[in-house]
Amino acid sequence: MVVGSMKSAMALAFTGLLVASVPAWSAELDVNELIQASERASYYAGDDGRSDARMMIVDAQGRKQLRQFTILRKDVADNGDQKMMVFFTRPADVRDTVFRVEKHAAVSEDDDRWLYLPALDLVKRISAGDKRTSFVGSHFFYEDVSGRAVSEDTFTLQEETDSRYVLKAEPKNPDSVEFSYYVVEIDKTTKIPMLINFYKANGENYRRVEAVEVETIEGFPTVTRSKVSDLASGGYTLMEFRNMDYNLGLEDDIFSERSLRTPPMQWLK
Repeated sequence: MVVGSMKSAMALAFTGLLVASVPAWSAELDVNELIQASERASYYAGDDGRSDARMMIVDAQGRKQLRQFTILRKDVADNGDQKMMVFFTRPADVRDTVFRVEKHAAVSEDDDRWLYLPALDLVKRISAGDKRTSFVGSHFFYEDVSGRAVSEDTFTLQEETDSRYVLKAEPKNPDSVEFSYYVVEIDKTTKIPMLINFYKANGENYRRVEAVEVETIEGFPTVTRSKVSDLASGGYTLMEFRNMDYNLGLEDDIFSERSLRTPPMQWLK
């Protein structure tokens, strides 16, 4: 679950990034209800949303790269289908690149993802097999930005602290991912995933996703700073979100293929 909320870019970001209010939990925790609430917290606040994002990529040698972009998101239904557009503005080599997502709730239907490359005037479809590869050279994956569907994993409660629920998640289709399992810590108050550690079959913790800062914006607790770390190499990517707004009334045609070449400038300023 990652970008952002963008929202985990993005993961978090990209996505995933936002929260709806939920009732207090009973003594008998319903794990399925918890992960559904956590998914809403990460990716479904309001009916739609907009944010500016800045991504700092730091490699193992300490070299840095900057990415800046604007994220537009519209929900079809909470915990359901969703549309997202990511418009890059900096640096020059990625300016006008656009990432488009049509997220599908059905387990049997893969999300649709496209990347528009302006230098080639090419729309590249991102296959399901590439969803856990680097997003524009960062440590975020494409799936982090648009969000990993909770229906793809089996969750079990491992621990409960004063402030967090700790769950272990195992993929239902192990051949489709590079991890054996991950452990996610969910804040009890906001239901935002605060920390996710990914493990290989040998138990190696090789990857980490963190919600570094959370603020309440327009009534929604929101991840405003997130981090993805490659624990094997020492590289990491920080993503910060600014100018966030919700319930803007974004129209469906903003999220069409036409916007790849003709962006909706009124929402990008």
